Amino acid sequence: MQGITPHLWFDTQAVEAADFYCEVFPDSRVTASVTLPAPPSGETDLVTFELFGQRFMAISAGPLFTFNPSVSFAVACETADEVDRYWQRLAEGGTVLMELGSYPFSERFGWTTDRYGLSWQLSLAPGGVPAQRITPTLLFVGDVRGRAEEAMTLYTSLFPDSGIDLLVPYGPDAAPEVEGEVMYGSFRLAGQSFAAMDSGLAHDFGFNEAVSLLVECDDQAELDRYTDALSAVAEAEQCGWIRDRFGLSWQISPAELDRMMVEGSREQVARVTEEFLAMRRFDLDALRRAYRDGPTAVGSG
Repeated sequence: MQGITPHLWFDTQAVEAADFYCEVFPDSRVTASVTLPAPPSGETDLVTFELFGQRFMAISAGPLFTFNPSVSFAVACETADEVDRYWQRLAEGGTVLMELGSYPFSERFGWTTDRYGLSWQLSLAPGGVPAQRITPTLLFVGDVRGRAEEAMTLYTSLFPDSGIDLLVPYGPDAAPEVEGEVMYGSFRLAGQSFAAMDSGLAHDFGFNEAVSLLVECDDQAELDRYTDALSAVAEAEQCGWIRDRFGLSWQISPAELDRMMVEGSREQVARVTEEFLAMRRFDLDALRRAYRDGPTAVGSG
């Protein structure tokens, strides 16, 4: 199973957006969709889908967070026509950040937000496309500019099958960028590809919970280890969501929870949801009891 899953927060459009992305990219499909109770009133949609066979999740959870280019998704394409085809669909109704054209690093490249505000980088891949066609890309700006290498070093120290594969620094004539900071970095976490960049430009955005990285854990020890290592803002902890020292949002969640939400009866799903909404960090035993027997007397902290 893919160990780290990009998780997208929408206002109300999670199902619509997942369907749209599955139309844009081949080898893509919605694999699960569930409506969860959202106390004190209302419901929320949770969708799991695959793009090029790569797992994503999306939730409709209200207008609390919005997408921005601090996290984008870089799509490697086999031909210029493929770049143009995806660009036509994704740029429609969005905002172009870098015009589609030829650049020193790619013969055909463009960076755009889509109609939902999610950011995409489309490029012709020299030498053929990799097995993982979509790479989550982190842009370190503002207060965390210059810390991309530090972040990559931390993240790769925590997960198995991880490492920094490429690190290209800015040179001496790159103003307003700073010499030695990361122009482009490529790294692996749990065998999956990610990228990171520093930017000294005056951006008015940064990491938030609109895009988080979901880590599915096998047991309580793994849940505790990743939470302890990554959580840097205690007050941001809620239902397994945490924020690290760079502001990036993570979800440290038991792998069993996904099965409970998909396979459980409506009553079981409601009980488990009520239980985890009272939690800051996940208590796996309490979730299992709620799924099996009913809610515990007191939610875990």
